[in-house]
Amino acid sequence: MLSSHTSSLFWFRMDMMKDFIKKGHSVIALGPEPESIWSQKFNEYGIRYKQIYVERNGINPFNDLRTYRELKKFMKKEKPDKVFTYQAKTVVYGSLAAKANGISEVYPLIAGLGSVFRGEGFKNRLVRAIMMTEYRLACHASKNVFFQNNDDKNEFIHNGLVKEDKTVIINGSGVNLEKFKSEPLPDHPTFLFIGRLIRDKGVMEYLEACKQIKLIDPKVRCLLVGPYDSNPSALLPEELQPFIEQGIIEYFGEQSDVRPYLRQCSTYVLPSYHEGTPKTVLEAMAVGRSIITTNAPGCRETVTDGYNGFLVPIKNINCLVEKMKILIVNKVLNEEMAQRNLEIVKEKYDVKLINQSIMRTMEIL
Repeated sequence: MLSSHTSSLFWFRMDMMKDFIKKGHSVIALGPEPESIWSQKFNEYGIRYKQIYVERNGINPFNDLRTYRELKKFMKKEKPDKVFTYQAKTVVYGSLAAKANGISEVYPLIAGLGSVFRGEGFKNRLVRAIMMTEYRLACHASKNVFFQNNDDKNEFIHNGLVKEDKTVIINGSGVNLEKFKSEPLPDHPTFLFIGRLIRDKGVMEYLEACKQIKLIDPKVRCLLVGPYDSNPSALLPEELQPFIEQGIIEYFGEQSDVRPYLRQCSTYVLPSYHEGTPKTVLEAMAVGRSIITTNAPGCRETVTDGYNGFLVPIKNINCLVEKMKILIVNKVLNEEMAQRNLEIVKEKYDVKLINQSIMRTMEIL
């Protein structure tokens, strides 16, 4: 299993890897972070961890060539029967390295297309053209390609990157309902955002909306959890600091366990510009919280507007504020939405159901 973000493998794919092992398979996890930090953590679950070189956000072709060569050498040595890979760099170079070694059972997951596919400007168009060519080669080298929403799947098909009969839709990464359980709502309205502090996640819209909400009702709490990032659209510490100093935001940094913060909130807010299917939204639903998110690819799959939460237009701070105000004053509506999410997540997003779908496709029986 390959990723360009090791902690994502550990926190988001562990249930899947454990299910692979239960079926009698050996699992090797590959990521860019040091073995000295991660090997023991993976070993505790019977998983080997191997560090590979991946420059997650870079566009240097020599660095990418190094990634491809390392993966090709690794696969030649290990001869894996099946390869599951996600996130752009490892999808592309993992799939091509597998093909170079005659491995046909490659299963990439396209978990959101990111700003490159939907951004503007000459540089963005150039990078998009390169990525589309790489994705086309990767999909050609794959047996099946997983998508988490129809928007992304149709984008790939429309641009000739993948044949429709290769595509498989899954309902996100799922959520572990034994770990994320229903919790009572707090007495006072509290909003929460969890995610990397990058603009594409809608963090600036969240901050500005919280600023307006605090002017209306200073007792409302607005929580923020997540790390700073190396992404070009990342929020800088000096940009966040004024919101902290003015008491608009309670910032808790990166957390390995988000459940204590989900317990504190009454509504989870994710004004993202695009997602695969946002795992933090599924976790909030499993705890029994209403959702405010955007009418954007991946996000819109999780919410029926007005039923279990609200959908707002991308980058529309005023609309976001209006929906937050509704849930502040209408406690009964918030409770009804929260209860509906508990039912939805059990029927649709249980990680056991998602993993069964993946394993059927991969013929892990």
